[in-house]
Amino acid sequence: MSSLQALPGRKNRLSFTVSVRSLLLRLGFLFVADAFALWFLINLVALGYYPLATAFGLLALLINVVLLRQGAYPLRWMVIGIFFMTLFAIYPILFTVWVAFTNYGDGHLLTKEQAIAQILNEKYLPETGKAFSWTAYRNEQGEYALWLIDADGTGYLAKPGEPIRPVTPGQEGVGELDDQGIPVSIEGYQRLNAILAAADPNLTAIQFGEQGSTVQIRSPSEAAELVPLYEYDPVQDAMISRKTGDVYQNVDGTFKTRDGKELRPGFIATIGLRNFREFFVSPALRGPLVRIITWNFAFAFLSVLMTFSLGLAIAIMFNDPRFPGKKLIRSLLLIPYTIPSLITILIWRGMMNPEIGVINRALQAWFGWAPPWFTDQWWAKIAILIVNLWLGYPYFMLICSGALQSIPEDIYAAAEVDGASPWQRFRHITLPLLLVAVGPLLVASFTFNFNNFNLIFLFIGGGPPIAGASTQAGHTDILISYVYNLAFAGGRGVNYGFASAITIIIFFIVGAITLFQFRYTRMWEEVSENV
Repeated sequence: MSSLQALPGRKNRLSFTVSVRSLLLRLGFLFVADAFALWFLINLVALGYYPLATAFGLLALLINVVLLRQGAYPLRWMVIGIFFMTLFAIYPILFTVWVAFTNYGDGHLLTKEQAIAQILNEKYLPETGKAFSWTAYRNEQGEYALWLIDADGTGYLAKPGEPIRPVTPGQEGVGELDDQGIPVSIEGYQRLNAILAAADPNLTAIQFGEQGSTVQIRSPSEAAELVPLYEYDPVQDAMISRKTGDVYQNVDGTFKTRDGKELRPGFIATIGLRNFREFFVSPALRGPLVRIITWNFAFAFLSVLMTFSLGLAIAIMFNDPRFPGKKLIRSLLLIPYTIPSLITILIWRGMMNPEIGVINRALQAWFGWAPPWFTDQWWAKIAILIVNLWLGYPYFMLICSGALQSIPEDIYAAAEVDGASPWQRFRHITLPLLLVAVGPLLVASFTFNFNNFNLIFLFIGGGPPIAGASTQAGHTDILISYVYNLAFAGGRGVNYGFASAITIIIFFIVGAITLFQFRYTRMWEEVSENV
């Protein structure tokens, strides 16, 4: 009886031991995770990556709440997945939205503090400053020293953090001078080769002397008493040139004067809707934009229509059980789907090459003429549609073959008894029932082709160019490739803010198209209910 009474107490002790062990494991994991998060956050803030630091800090806080709060116990098994999904999926979307409202891009990649620090680091030689010829020395600890000679031939020994003063041989370990007035030796230091010393970035970045009276190397033959060229006035939020007195006011992340002179680098600043306004209002963009958007819709629609039609035709043909060798032929027809599209596009580009392409050479031999695939806008568009047809028909052949198997044969038998022709059976039975299954996939295919950047960029690069366009635009450019050229390859530097804004615009365009097309998929379902 006593042993039975002892069992509940033993279970309670075991349960308490397990709970303590689980708590210690959680606390240990949190200690390691928080230590890493704190170290990573400090580095992110030091580098000026404030958006990423904020997101990472909130995720670290989420992990602590989930692991310490009893009510969040079910989330503990998903916390790692939630962390990585947020960091690598949700955060990039939010960051893209934020960038769209900024000037983030070439010349504006730094924070304001980093940009100001770089500008303040610029030096110049004032009228009262001295210039010297220099010779570099270095000791075993990697510390540098300079021997300076001014215009009067006076020699100076310069070290970082120490006053610069004239030194004669025998003082401070300076040895005898050679015929050029340079010490043969300096105690504890070894003379450096002049060419190698001038190319040493560590040496050219050092300021020799005390604060307020420093010397810095500015060329392979000259060092000078350089002073900061600019000073920052936080009241005006402006940079002031000590040399000319010009005031560079902060305008949307760029310090510039009234006559348009700018300081580099700029910094990241919020500019509101300017990127979106530029896309819709700028005359330079408005010229080819309508033509490109029209072709974009036509390309996506024709690609879906052609690939679906060919895939469906092959699937219907092979759906006949009497078709000979259909398994072997179907396997061969799947080959384009198994080869990476990157390789296929480049192969087609080579085959259509006007000089050495096998297609053009064959057409030239047979008919004495071959289409100018890469120079004529219409033939270029036809070529792209042909290549996309080759890439896309196996996909629709597969899904249509599966969808056709799900249509009951009794419906066809009843229609045949009623005297329906093959076309009527296809029009009123096969197509409506097929669209119910493949309708969402048609929408997805349209969305994919609307943003089919790889095909346009790899095959022809958006060419041939549109004559008279003020921006880099081609007849086969779709919206995404045109935006790529504007943002990254247009000769005006990288513009991530503008590219992000256009990405958001494309998202809304594709979203609207998708919603519109899904309305038609519901119509197909309604049609199928009456079949």
